[in-house]
Amino acid sequence: MAAAAVEVSNKRVTLKGYVTGFPAEDDMEVVTATARLAVPPGSAAAVVKNLYLSCDPYMRGRMTKHDEASYVPDFVPGEVLTTFGVSKVVESGHPGYKPGDLVWAMTGCEEYTLITNPESLFRISHPEFPLSYYTGVLGMPGLTAYVGFFDVAKPKKGEYVFVSAASGAIGQLVGQLAKITGCYVVGSAGSDEKVNLLKTKFGFDDAFNYKKEQDLNAALKRCFPEGIDIYFENVGGAMLDAVLLNMRLRGRVSMCGLISQYNLEEPEGVRNLFCVVAKRIRMEGFIVMDYFGTYGKFEEEMAGYLKEGKITYVEDVVEGIENTPAALIGLFHGRNVGKQLVAVARE
Repeated sequence: MAAAAVEVSNKRVTLKGYVTGFPAEDDMEVVTATARLAVPPGSAAAVVKNLYLSCDPYMRGRMTKHDEASYVPDFVPGEVLTTFGVSKVVESGHPGYKPGDLVWAMTGCEEYTLITNPESLFRISHPEFPLSYYTGVLGMPGLTAYVGFFDVAKPKKGEYVFVSAASGAIGQLVGQLAKITGCYVVGSAGSDEKVNLLKTKFGFDDAFNYKKEQDLNAALKRCFPEGIDIYFENVGGAMLDAVLLNMRLRGRVSMCGLISQYNLEEPEGVRNLFCVVAKRIRMEGFIVMDYFGTYGKFEEEMAGYLKEGKITYVEDVVEGIENTPAALIGLFHGRNVGKQLVAVARE
């Protein structure tokens, strides 16, 4: 019973109020509360200590009040933000988990979280890798890249693949999976440093800095004189419009995200949609949670690629939960190089 009385300080990141336009660090607040390191009597819940927290673009949408529900609920002002994280079980009322177990799941942006639905936890099967990898290459972004490329785009050897936001958490993996498949891969990114990373570290065949291109259509024609078979879409807006002009017959667009649109009060339209008809293009959106049932198979395959050196991964790690707001906002200014995450506690 003594454990039930243990209370510890618990720093947490909350949303001050709903956001329109570009978010700012002061739209969030770091507050200090307390956490009980015990589960309610008779409960199957688990208390976890959060080690690493993921910063992801989709979180921006949750900071705005929506009249119609989206695929994830809006954040609630005054309450802790939630995100995917890597955690260690401290106490558990669930027979499948015991103190010391390492897991990843949706958790709070805080030091300790009570997980009331432990069936949502994923056990970490490869602790020989950096645990932070489970916020990225071995976690939700990795699975997103995998299913978005293989299940949605259905690549074939020799096809021409274009990836936007290619140096981010998901894009860097899509490009490498495409190379493993035997495709020709080009990526776009927002700095010369990131372009160099794509070509030298991730093995892209070519890459360009979209901020230096006066004409995106011309840039794509230069990189893809034969056209594009698969576009892995992370950006939207002008890039999507230019890509549609350059798609090949029966090309596929895997719609993962539209980061260029998330901070606009009025989303931009798409002008070249008739290309979808004329070129028989298939555009398909997907949500990674629909594929969580395939995670075990994915984890083993991706772990194999990492061990064989076929996949490499770059992270941008910020230290300290108090720096979560700055890390999250940095995503929308292109400050991160690779997967953005926060190290809350290292063990």
